[in-house]
Amino acid sequence: MMNIPKMVMILGVVIFVIGFAMKYIHLGRLPGDIFLKKGNTTFYFPIVTSIIVSVVLSAIFYLIGRFK
Repeated sequence: MMNIPKMVMILGVVIFVIGFAMKYIHLGRLPGDIFLKKGNTTFYFPIVTSIIVSVVLSAIFYLIGRFK
């Protein structure tokens, strides 16, 4: 029960760092992302970006679980 405040603070720092990094690393609009524009309507589905983020997060969580 004592670790919850520490975990929340760490999570906040991680979210802050990710948000700061996303300002300088433009991950969206990769080749393979679906972008449709017809008239006044725009549809954007970042499929390749989602796959890359999923692979990176899976590797991070695998490493965290392995060394825990």
